Amino acid sequence: MTQVREAAVAGLFYPADAGELSETVRSLLSSGQPAGSAPRALIVPHAGYVYSGAVAATAYATLIPFADCYRRVVLLGPSHRVPLSGLASSSADAFRTPLGDVPLNQALIASLDFPCVTISAEAHRLEHSLEVQLPFLQTVLNEFTLVPLVVGDTAPENVAAVIDALWNEPGTLFVVSSDLSHYLPYTNARRRDKATRSAIEQLDSGRISHADACGATAVAGLLIVAAHHNLAVRTLDLRNSGDTAGSKGQVVGYGSWVFEEDKSCELAA
Repeated sequence: MTQVREAAVAGLFYPADAGELSETVRSLLSSGQPAGSAPRALIVPHAGYVYSGAVAATAYATLIPFADCYRRVVLLGPSHRVPLSGLASSSADAFRTPLGDVPLNQALIASLDFPCVTISAEAHRLEHSLEVQLPFLQTVLNEFTLVPLVVGDTAPENVAAVIDALWNEPGTLFVVSSDLSHYLPYTNARRRDKATRSAIEQLDSGRISHADACGATAVAGLLIVAAHHNLAVRTLDLRNSGDTAGSKGQVVGYGSWVFEEDKSCELAA
């Protein structure tokens, strides 16, 4: 019997109606700009679309000219709902959104023979950090399979090892889901998020803490790999909820980054 991880935050973080969701995502993407070469990785936020959707869209828009380059997506985001040690993938056959089902790449998941990687349906059941990325990916890419990884209490080096183990899989895009500072006054948040931007642009994994980003462990792991592979990183957007749909009293920071190689489109098999 097919196992499906049902959408948990449709109607909360994004529209539950397929037509409305498709229209919302396409509208958000319309203001983005394509990249000069096929990105290898993205960092994107994961709040409700009214808050961070436009920021995330600036990253996903870079993929549009290169949709045929990607066959699989490794998606990492922090655990918000359950205590978790290490990284957790899923035994489901597919993850569902109002736009349809995304098949999981169980062969690649099984290849992750690391003590820090487990299988946990509970870690994924209510987790929004991965789910909110799927409608964007379903819109900008053609057919692809998914390796979903919820990241809990572990060292960034462990995340880097997992990413690196999949790095040479042809046609693979890596997406790290993370918001930035949480519930600071607007001016303080801008200052902290600017420092986080600098650390990411310099591929300095040692300067990213959980006070800077809820997905700090996954972000730092990606930065370790990006430095090892000499990737170039560009900041696409840096805002907070006070700039989008909230007050400026206590805000949450959002940023989007794209990581590129010098090669044009050598990702596909």
